[in-house]
Amino acid sequence: MVPVRRAAVAGSWYPAQPEALAREVDRYLSAAGDLPAGRPLAIVAPHAGLMYSGQIAAYAYKLLYGHDIEIAVLVGPSHYVGFEGAAIWERGAFETPFGHAIIAEDCAAALVKASPLVAPHPTAHGREHSLEMQLPFLAHIAPALPIVPLVMGYQTAATVNALGEALATALRGRRALLIASTDLSHYHDAKTASALDQVVIDCVSRFDADHLQHVLDVRPEHACGGGPAVAVMRAAQLAGARDSAVLNYGDSGDISGDKSAVVGYLAAAFGTFDRGDRV
Repeated sequence: MVPVRRAAVAGSWYPAQPEALAREVDRYLSAAGDLPAGRPLAIVAPHAGLMYSGQIAAYAYKLLYGHDIEIAVLVGPSHYVGFEGAAIWERGAFETPFGHAIIAEDCAAALVKASPLVAPHPTAHGREHSLEMQLPFLAHIAPALPIVPLVMGYQTAATVNALGEALATALRGRRALLIASTDLSHYHDAKTASALDQVVIDCVSRFDADHLQHVLDVRPEHACGGGPAVAVMRAAQLAGARDSAVLNYGDSGDISGDKSAVVGYLAAAFGTFDRGDRV
């Protein structure tokens, strides 16, 4: 049998019915404002419930329109299972309300070959929402696009660096999009959260993976998926990305109205962008 990772949060974190989900995703995409013109090689998007972070994520995913992408590689943090390295789902598919997102098995095999830290670990994917929350946008915009899902365990600098290099090696010559799934600070008041989140945003805006890794080594609570973000930044740089773009920022209080304990959300991209033009 083909191994299918079943959706864990459909019907709670986002609509399980394809028509309702498409309407919600399209609403967010339509409301996303001006974006830089150019070619994205990687994006950063949040992974909270769609009603909270969907409008932020839409800014990153709207960049995909008009680009010839062969494969999407998703890297997110593990919220429930602790382990060393990065867990890959190497065969089969991920279930979405829009149908199955098929695994690019040849690329998955290339990643396993590129680093001993990349290995199958199905349990790490079972309840994990960090990758699943990217699929409402990805499977709607590009329903036939194959994926490679990776969940990072302990976000050590060694794991982050090794994964960044493995991604660059395995994706060389492919028209790939890298997707880093992360939320920013958690459950501070909005003023405190904004100050913490700005540190991450500044590193992203400067395309400074080294400093972001240093920030996370000192205070990992700046971003729950900081390791995936740094790994994707490093891989994008190795793949030729020269520019970064911070696309949107917000927090959960923008939706809930409660600014006393918020979660921060960022949309960003790395690639080659024309700063003088917007789409």
